[in-house]
Parts: sequence; structure tokens; C-alpha cells
Amino acid sequence: MSLDEQKSKFGVWFDNQKDITKSELEKATNLSSGTILKLFRDSKYRPRFSTIYKINQGLKRLGKDLNLNEYFY
Repeated sequence: MSLDEQKSKFGVWFDNQKDITKSELEKATNLSSGTILKLFRDSKYRPRFSTIYKINQGLKRLGKDLNLNEYFY
């Protein structure tokens, strides 16, 4: 199984964003690197609402407006 096959839809989307780094997302969301990696790699992971909220707020701070329901539910 290749790395691309393991990635979540959110991970694939993030890889296509050339103007945001993983560390910038960590700082903007105040989430741990382990949580961020799980969001990127585990297509079966369903984050809590509080995590979705932090991701949404962090992405807005970074200038991205994204419907996260398409990626996690």
C-alpha cells in the first residue's frame, strides 16, 4: 500500500495546498502534531467536534475556507 492510498481526503487536500505547512497548521489550530498526522493519514479517523472546530478556526486564520464535513463525515 503506497502512502497516497493511506492518506485521508483531508491529507490529500492539504498536500495540494502549497501555501500552508504542517507546522503552520499546528500553530493555527493549537493541536498536537500527532493529531494533525492522524487527520492526514487515517481515512477512518473521525475527530471530535472540538477538533473539527479548531481545524476550521485555524484554517480561517490561514486564509482557507473549507467545508470540513466533506472530509470527515
